[in-house]
Amino acid sequence: MYLLGYDIGSSSVKSCLTDVATGRTVASAFSPKQEMLIKAEQTGWAEQSPEDWWLNLKAATAAVLHLSGVSAKDIRAIGISYQMHGLVCVDKDLQVLRPAVIWCDSRAVAYGEKGFAAIGQERCLQRLLNSPGNFTAAKLAWVKENEPEIYARIHKIMLPGDYIAARLTGDVRITASGLSEGIFWDFAANALSDDVLRYFGFDAGIIPDVVPVFAPQGEVAAHVAAELGLAAGTPVCYRAGDQPNNAFSLNVLHPGEIAATAGTSGVVYGVNEQIRYDAQSRVNTFVHVNHTLQAPRTGVLLCINGTGILNSWMRRHVAAVDVGYDRMNELAAEVPVGAEGLTVLPFGNGAERMLGNRETGCVFDGLNFNIHTENHLLRAAQEGIVFAFRYGMDIMRSIGIRPATIRAGNANMFLSPLFRTALATVTDAVIELFDTDGAAGAAKGAGVGAGIYKTPEEALASLKRITVIEPDITSKERYEKAYDRWKSLLDVKINTVEYTRKEQ
Repeated sequence: MYLLGYDIGSSSVKSCLTDVATGRTVASAFSPKQEMLIKAEQTGWAEQSPEDWWLNLKAATAAVLHLSGVSAKDIRAIGISYQMHGLVCVDKDLQVLRPAVIWCDSRAVAYGEKGFAAIGQERCLQRLLNSPGNFTAAKLAWVKENEPEIYARIHKIMLPGDYIAARLTGDVRITASGLSEGIFWDFAANALSDDVLRYFGFDAGIIPDVVPVFAPQGEVAAHVAAELGLAAGTPVCYRAGDQPNNAFSLNVLHPGEIAATAGTSGVVYGVNEQIRYDAQSRVNTFVHVNHTLQAPRTGVLLCINGTGILNSWMRRHVAAVDVGYDRMNELAAEVPVGAEGLTVLPFGNGAERMLGNRETGCVFDGLNFNIHTENHLLRAAQEGIVFAFRYGMDIMRSIGIRPATIRAGNANMFLSPLFRTALATVTDAVIELFDTDGAAGAAKGAGVGAGIYKTPEEALASLKRITVIEPDITSKERYEKAYDRWKSLLDVKINTVEYTRKEQ
């Protein structure tokens, strides 16, 4: 008996088959081998064709079935993880009306800001726990104003994972967690937000029916089963955005637990038992996968655009041609904590929400030509990323997240001993690294939704912890001094950017 998980990313679609009895992955595959195309017809735009997601899902499904040798009839449930905050518009025949506006598209910022002011900042934060920002509701407002002929034909809107589920089953549905990530969910009313619908002029009829995160949500249609090589009637039993799903896959379900990623951008996702928000909207709060009215569980999400992208930039432009990431880590470790006065702000990948949507740019400060080397630059870059995590996590602490443990997949910057030890030390949190990924988490989520596993904890009982990193008490004081220097530099830079804004 097996479970099939899909992870619909903006780079690729991954599939995973999990053995129910052991909880182990028997095969995984992804498509395409090169990154999927993201169209940017204008600056700040980012669009993808939902048909590309489907074609790559088809390829990944064929590959995982071939690699595993598993019979389609032995797959008992399907789960879906997906890139968050996107917008897919379909007509009554479920035909896509325009390319999907994906998570990193920033065209709708002004629409979100106007909505924030018009609805009322305090009311937005109290009821939506976020500003409309650049999320799905604001993106739909852009379509309504700029493409009225397309908007008039919209039957339903969906998030990327909802579209994939609809292609599989023919049923158009969404979850409360999904609505919250689109900033359509009123936490106070526990329902679709009348404020958002009224202000933007949206008809509630374009919102799909709401289903639980863990539950049968439709069955694979016969013609789709024939196309994909699956069995007709296989139930889709789970869907969640990539960050809530990453948290689930790491067994981050209870207050005080933290899931983190550190790829191109960095994300910290913490679980809160209180319905709270950041007054400056520097972090976002969504419905977590295991949220109920009786036991509230919200996911507080911190996104840092400039993290691993700085490390990859250092590899391309600073490290020697034949130096890979492992050697970069070794070279950086040869330099003492604090990089002998060299400080790096890693924010060179656009405006940072946790900095009030300011675009400070990346900064190298204190560079001394007589003492600093390539090794110092490499260490200062990693420390700068670590300090950005600490800065954001302090914001999360202010709204009730008290991290004792950080859980992460054994990938990207968490492969660096320097990075993970420094992060544990400056945040006073134990780091646990696991062998899992989003598609595996989606497969296990499907098992919960199908009732094969009685609880999420049972589904995740086989989760394999690879290593544990404790804070380094001996270097704590030196890291704190380096962080204070880093934060002082950031304060100066933020004030400079704010002064420039006012001057303009």
